[in-house]
Amino acid sequence: MKSFFHEISFQTRGNSDMIDVTAEIAAWLKTTSVKEGILTVFVPGSTGALTTIEYEPGLIRDFPELMEKLIPSRQSYHHDQTWHDGNGHSHLRASLLGPSLTVPVHRGELTLGTWQQIVFVDFDNRPRSRRIVLQLLAAD
Repeated sequence: MKSFFHEISFQTRGNSDMIDVTAEIAAWLKTTSVKEGILTVFVPGSTGALTTIEYEPGLIRDFPELMEKLIPSRQSYHHDQTWHDGNGHSHLRASLLGPSLTVPVHRGELTLGTWQQIVFVDFDNRPRSRRIVLQLLAAD
């Protein structure tokens, strides 16, 4: 079994900014020539998360609205009282979604649905420099 590692870096605007990273991940996958395997996509950090979604304008607006209903940004959180950084909601939202995804690789392609993209969501309350790491375990 072979293992491959790669990092992708980018800038975000914060406040539920969604970045579609599918094309960049797929392009890197092609450079490995791996046909069968398992890809883990991971966010180092506690205010960013990964998910899959149909990356289209309506859902890009709906998703932050859903997060605001579930975990309001204007509410006081114990984290904010401890650190005074105003991003307690960011940590909670990120933990709800999670820091990683596992995507099967079959015939050299990511196994995603027709309308399914891999997106990074920055829940922090300010712009950030972000990175995600890719760890590919190849069966071939």
